[in-house]
Amino acid sequence: MTAVVDLFTTPYGLFSLATIVGVIAMAIWFYRFFKRKVEESDADQRNS
Repeated sequence: MTAVVDLFTTPYGLFSLATIVGVIAMAIWFYRFFKRKVEESDADQRNS
C-alpha cells in the first residue's frame, strides 16, 4: 500500500506515473498510425 501512496503523493511517484501514462499513450498512437499506414498501403497495392 505504501507504493501506491508514494506513486500519487511524491514528486518521483508523479513523474513515474506521467511516464507510464505517456508510454501507454504513445503505444496507442503508434498502433493506430501504423495500422492506418498498412491499410493505405494495401489499398494502394490493390488499386495498382
